[in-house]
Amino acid sequence: MERRCGLLTEKNVPVPLKSISVEVEVKGFVADVSASLEYQNEESNPVEAIFVFPMDSDAAVYNFQATIDGKTIVAEIKEKEEAKDEYDDAISAGGQAFLLEEDTSSSDIFTCTVGNLPPAQNASVSFSFVQELPIEADGAVRFVLPTILNPRYTPDGSQSPGGTQDLVRVRRPPYTLAFRANVQSPLGISRVQSNCGLSPLEYLTPDKTGAKLSLTDEHRFDKDVELLIYYDNVHTPSAVLEAGVESAASGTLMGDPAVMVNIYPRLPETPSQVTCGEFIFLMDRSGSMGCQMSDDDKGRSRIQSAKDTLLLLLKSLPMGCYFNIYGFGSTFKSFFPESVEYNQESMQKALEDLKGVDADMGGTEILNPLSAIYRTPCKPGHPRQLFVFTDGEVSNTKMVIAEVRRNSPSHRCFSFGIGQGASTELIKGIAKAASGSSEFITGKDRMQAKVLQSLKFALQPAVTGLSISWELPPGLEAVLLSQPPTVIFSEQRAIIYAQLKGKVDSTLEAEMTLKYSLKEQTVQNSIKFSLQPNKTERSTVHHLAAKTMIEILDSSPDRAKEKVKKHMIDISTQANVISPQTAFIAVNKDLKQPLQGPLIRRDIPSYRSYSRLRCRSGGMPRMKQCYSAPRYIRKEMLVMSACDSDGDEYELGALSADFAPSEESDRNALPGEVAEVGSIATFQGHRDEYMNRMGMEEYRLQTPVMKLISQQNADGSWSLSASVESLLGLKPEDIKQSVPGKDTDLTLWVTVLAVIWLHAFGADTKDEWELLVAKSLSWIKANAASDLGECVKAGNALVKASVDPQVFGL
Repeated sequence: MERRCGLLTEKNVPVPLKSISVEVEVKGFVADVSASLEYQNEESNPVEAIFVFPMDSDAAVYNFQATIDGKTIVAEIKEKEEAKDEYDDAISAGGQAFLLEEDTSSSDIFTCTVGNLPPAQNASVSFSFVQELPIEADGAVRFVLPTILNPRYTPDGSQSPGGTQDLVRVRRPPYTLAFRANVQSPLGISRVQSNCGLSPLEYLTPDKTGAKLSLTDEHRFDKDVELLIYYDNVHTPSAVLEAGVESAASGTLMGDPAVMVNIYPRLPETPSQVTCGEFIFLMDRSGSMGCQMSDDDKGRSRIQSAKDTLLLLLKSLPMGCYFNIYGFGSTFKSFFPESVEYNQESMQKALEDLKGVDADMGGTEILNPLSAIYRTPCKPGHPRQLFVFTDGEVSNTKMVIAEVRRNSPSHRCFSFGIGQGASTELIKGIAKAASGSSEFITGKDRMQAKVLQSLKFALQPAVTGLSISWELPPGLEAVLLSQPPTVIFSEQRAIIYAQLKGKVDSTLEAEMTLKYSLKEQTVQNSIKFSLQPNKTERSTVHHLAAKTMIEILDSSPDRAKEKVKKHMIDISTQANVISPQTAFIAVNKDLKQPLQGPLIRRDIPSYRSYSRLRCRSGGMPRMKQCYSAPRYIRKEMLVMSACDSDGDEYELGALSADFAPSEESDRNALPGEVAEVGSIATFQGHRDEYMNRMGMEEYRLQTPVMKLISQQNADGSWSLSASVESLLGLKPEDIKQSVPGKDTDLTLWVTVLAVIWLHAFGADTKDEWELLVAKSLSWIKANAASDLGECVKAGNALVKASVDPQVFGL
């Protein structure tokens, strides 16, 4: 047997990719990233190496080049089919070529192809991209380097992402990652956190405006690399004016100065939130939602975290609004035929139905339930707010976004990507399409806090009359390159790009003003900036502006028309930013030797999360149908499988069952060979063995805070019950005998105690229960007599707390 050298996959196939090196420059709220891929062919035949990898959908790739034998070849950006033809012609002629392209069906998947890498030759391929950085609820600027590429579910009739279906699945890719980052901000860098091991933060300046760091451990490619960067004053609005490229003609996108404005509008506090609205919650129940939140999280499954979040949402809704809950997989179903009024009865029914929700509905057909929701008439006087929870692994992303956009006048959409590898194009795209907001929940993030923040946005009074105005010197004009915001939320950033046309006097200033109306109040946010442009070789602002313009064209209803395609290509080639219609192509014309033997294709393995093999529902082993291939059942039995702490799958047994292949089967299920076992007792024995191996004491452990919240009534009150007594740590007689005053209602007294308890003992999760407690406080004020102060005082004494009476408005 021939001995293979070098890095091998688990199937003993050589891997020509040896290492990845990433350099990140974080400048305030923008990241400029350079990645280098080192290849080496250790085979006796020439190879074609194909590497499919994820990237944030907002990233603008602006440079691609290859280095062979010390010679650097800079790629050109061309119309995609022309670039592919040039690549094929070069390979056919025995030449060497390099191709970088965005996937046709998804803007967050890229393919790097190295064609005709001769035996024993090394090659280095590098590319650069820029992207805007989102801001978390706690003020952290978040940078993510995606390293996980999840398989995308392909609904019937839609196109699969190119090259992602046939790649080798590996637990740990046989190549390494080196990662270094430099951070710069005039605001001052407070600290940097990461989900990976970091070197100590090394400040480069005494005022802490510059710092550097790197990953300390070899990256296992089992999670995305995430940095959370905290500045001293992150909410300060800013504007960056960037000079045009000297070689570009004046009056063009790249020839004129471009300005990027970051604004953080702080909406005035309103005495009350909106009490109307139709709230629709669309929850992914496909098989992959049974996975853990991340590979290093052994306890929480995505579906259970989503269920806990829905409980909080249901408790936080205002009385009198309307709501409904949809679950989807290969099919979909709703809790109610249509949205129902929110009251104690409807909330209680929804909570009962929620108990039976699981990741048991097969594939990820999100388009059909969306269309069904949009076909349902809206409730007059109740603006529709759609909340979407999904791990975002679909291939018909553009069709889904287009459907949301078509119906955007009737609703707002808030989207949540759950777990590592969620499609950034899908999650961000549907939120942008319907003027909402998007969040990603990965690693040990608690979904509840981020979702409740979005509910706060949805409950804010509507902002109207949005307008942008400029104060510029005579002879200077600002042309918007991005769409102005159609809706804004308090403490959520908006980014605006504009091109300055005309003569720029660098000694003067300019000002941009965003004006809007909130109820009967006129509010404006103004930003002054110097007209002295920054000169840079990277043209960060111009590249980001070009990416924004391309996104607008690609999302328009006329995107398939030749005129729109041509405009997109013109922007792409002028700004050197890749688009769905273009690709980077580099050809090594010095390699003029004919092909020596057959050109062997080598698909570089990417990490596909093994959490798909893990048990669902917080660690409890699950039954699943056994497949030898997608959609075909090998044996008529139910299989119970589990994973040990290293992620290795092992089968715990199976039970016979009668069922037949179905179109609704989970197409993402994996092959399995199992032995049949004959009894429930044997099954339970295997389950207990698994529990012991994983060190889990309970199938699911709810916190006292969640248990107390689950007992709250729809109107915000708490009734006296054995569960509430137990959670408060009080005996029934103690609660009843300690009621202050003869006229104090028992329900009012218990509600005051519950609110005090949450403030005293659940303060660390206040952002999760803040809305539902606000509802409780409104109910207390509406039902309390003049002795509320005595109630609070007595409640503090009984619960042994010291909650400030101001919490109750006293």
